[in-house]
Amino acid sequence: MGQEFKSGRSGLPTAAAAAAGRQQARGRQMKKTFNNVKITIICGLVTILVLRGTIGVGNLGGGPASDADQKIVEDIERILREIRSDSDPDDPDDVIPGSNSTASAANVTLASSNYTLGPKISDWNRQRRRWLDENPGFPNRIRGGKSRILLVTGSPPNPCDNPIGDHYLLKSTKNKIDYCRIHGIEIVYNMAHLDKELAGYWAKLPLIRRLMLSHPEVEWIWWMDSDALFTDMAFEIPLSKYEAHNLVIHGYPDLMFDQHSWVALNTGSFLFRNCQWSLDLLDAWAPMGPKGAVREEAGRILTANLKGRPAFEADDQSALIYLLLSQKDKWGDKVFIENSYYLHGYWAGLVDKYEEMMENYHPGLGDERWPFVTHFVGCKPCGSYGDYPVERCLSSMERAFNFADNQVLRMYGFAHRGLSSAKIKRIRNETAKPLEVLDKLDPQARITSG
Repeated sequence: MGQEFKSGRSGLPTAAAAAAGRQQARGRQMKKTFNNVKITIICGLVTILVLRGTIGVGNLGGGPASDADQKIVEDIERILREIRSDSDPDDPDDVIPGSNSTASAANVTLASSNYTLGPKISDWNRQRRRWLDENPGFPNRIRGGKSRILLVTGSPPNPCDNPIGDHYLLKSTKNKIDYCRIHGIEIVYNMAHLDKELAGYWAKLPLIRRLMLSHPEVEWIWWMDSDALFTDMAFEIPLSKYEAHNLVIHGYPDLMFDQHSWVALNTGSFLFRNCQWSLDLLDAWAPMGPKGAVREEAGRILTANLKGRPAFEADDQSALIYLLLSQKDKWGDKVFIENSYYLHGYWAGLVDKYEEMMENYHPGLGDERWPFVTHFVGCKPCGSYGDYPVERCLSSMERAFNFADNQVLRMYGFAHRGLSSAKIKRIRNETAKPLEVLDKLDPQARITSG
């Protein structure tokens, strides 16, 4: 891009501390005032609509009630939801004792140089090794000498805006449980906000750090978004390939280092080794995430430096790309940018090809022939809106789920009648010698369509 990456004391861009200190409290009050004005105006619109329905549309000079009225009501409900989402009613204005950030009601300063995920730890490798030696009942390897992996995913603590979103969250969770059960992986599903400053995209960072420190027996922490599904239930991540690396993430080196693209990496599915290096990277990554002035200022810097990035507040993916570019010498040797298989597979180019895949290929490949992970980026099934029509997203998620579920059901002699159907059919007769059948099952065998 021809732009030089600059870094501050912490190696990351920060909002000016003095400006943040003077403007943060005033900005927060102005935001609340503006929200109150919006609510007042909207309540007035609601009142007019109620009067139109009560007094009679004709008495107010309008025509017959139409779909436009319903559209207005829906728009009002959507705007109210957006207003409510701007502030968490549980967020106090006062400082919480023990909070990681430095703040006060009168003068809030959230410059990234003041923010930390927690107490600085500099000898985690030594602490962890001693713990493993003292607790042989909790080894960092499982059967066959495989490294112990902990898959981490989650969703917000509240119900989905769209009720069907909860159903697809359940399907997504079932999909991950199936994969983990088959491959001896442990799983954590989180619904708690561990750090109120790191909400939204950023919530995964304090969670990953806490799990590393709480589970020293785990060698790899594997984060996976709730809208990502395993679609190759036979494929296993080749961990031996990453013996010299501590972060494994899907991406493209040319987009990363030649073009400085904001989509060069995808943080919807990645692995961190449980080690000091990873804690240090989390400490360097997180300071761009505190909500408010810091995140907004960081977003402007990311947009200015990353090709194709729209103007919006800092997100964890862009921040990681910027960090790895601006401090390549510090982190680059331990980062493996993976694209030989689909640790992240963009759904729009995959879901309509599943029948073709079943016709020509088989599970266990993990790449474009049989994608390891299908990630529904931009769908937001739990939210009130997304980047794609909700009907397309939900029908595609149904196909992806059933495509993966067939690989599980066939172990029990069943399969879905079709990739768009929840109904199943028997594909194998029962036998008086089930163990003989079990021994012959090949998880990488070809699967026929319904």
